[in-house]
Amino acid sequence: MLVGLLGVAAPAVGDGYDDQRRDAQRRAAEQERRAAELEESVEDLSAELAAAVLALQETQSRLPAAQAELAAAQETLERSRREAALIAARLEDARAQEQGITETIATDEARGDDLRTVIGQLARQAYKGQTAATGLSMVMDAGSAEEFVDEYGMVSTALRTQTRALGELEQLDAANRNSQARLTAVKEKVAALKVEADAKVVEADAAQAEAAARQAEIEQLIVEQSARQQVITGMKAQAEAEQAQVEANRNAIAAELAGIIAAERAAAEAARAAAAAAAAAAGQKPPPPVQPPSGKVTGSLFGNPTATNPIYVTSEYGMRLHPILGYVRLHAGIDLRAYCGTPLYAPRDGTVRWAEWRNGFGNQVMIDYGTVDGNSLMSSSNHMTSVAVRAGQKVSQGQLIGYSGNTGISAACHLHFEVYVNGSTVNPRPLLGL
Repeated sequence: MLVGLLGVAAPAVGDGYDDQRRDAQRRAAEQERRAAELEESVEDLSAELAAAVLALQETQSRLPAAQAELAAAQETLERSRREAALIAARLEDARAQEQGITETIATDEARGDDLRTVIGQLARQAYKGQTAATGLSMVMDAGSAEEFVDEYGMVSTALRTQTRALGELEQLDAANRNSQARLTAVKEKVAALKVEADAKVVEADAAQAEAAARQAEIEQLIVEQSARQQVITGMKAQAEAEQAQVEANRNAIAAELAGIIAAERAAAEAARAAAAAAAAAAGQKPPPPVQPPSGKVTGSLFGNPTATNPIYVTSEYGMRLHPILGYVRLHAGIDLRAYCGTPLYAPRDGTVRWAEWRNGFGNQVMIDYGTVDGNSLMSSSNHMTSVAVRAGQKVSQGQLIGYSGNTGISAACHLHFEVYVNGSTVNPRPLLGL
């Protein structure tokens, strides 16, 4: 499969790799966004389910990144091959120049040797007296005018031959010096191109190895992705059971809170009725009727419920997609960073309604703050490793109520903090002044 990928024509491959890389980068960014959403959603799953979901997400996130790296490696490989081909062509041309100059030098040196031989022969003949040295000797030695003319012609020819030979030899020596300089430069160029060519071979080999490694990784990631998807599919029944448990517990809490609120309002109404009767008996003006709840509370009503300062929200309040069951559900509180054993505090003066184990929520402390602007206000701290208060106890803002943990259906130590207005959850963020 890798061989086929690497054998595509260079220009088309370059464009294709750019498209592959951009597409892989886009999908990688999408996976990062989804990973952030999953990090939030798995905090309300069991540790086993959360681990399976995050393992799958890790594989899915790595896959587009590996594909982008493969495209980059393939692009580098093709570029290295193109550059290596250009360097090889330049090297071949330089070697041809080197050979041509070497042959020219050899030819010129052979011709120079021939000329030196001729010049040497002429010099030896002159030395032996075979060639007259001056016009006077030719006149004195000539037996007749015809002999003088013949002798003079021979001498002139010899002198011209010697002069031409010396001139040609001088030109050949100059040409050879120039050729030697060119040969030195070409040899240096050949040596440099060899080094550059060797470097390109190393670069191409590295790119090919990287491409092969990324291709192997991608194939392994695809296998892992399939296997992890099967694991999650097999856990669907467990996820459904856990979610059903969470919903049942939440409904039970809502029913309890509704009963508490109804009792509080009934007591308030009874107290008002008694006061009205007493006022009527005394001939006084009766107290105003109990106002119906507005349904809204505003302002920064709570202090930091954790020892982590500043408050760090890891998961927001609101609707979110269940990572296994595939439906949208309400995340009814916010998750705050609180490592295992972090002290947790009462965010406001109130009364502890209960401090006990609640299936799904683990150790839970529910605090009632009474009526605020005509509305019942309560909060719960969940998944605690241990509690430091008891039901009915009065607590003050900032008082220790327990320690953060990972109890109930939870993937990691944190504080799941919920706020209830008239028995229904609301977003705690604004009430925490965030």
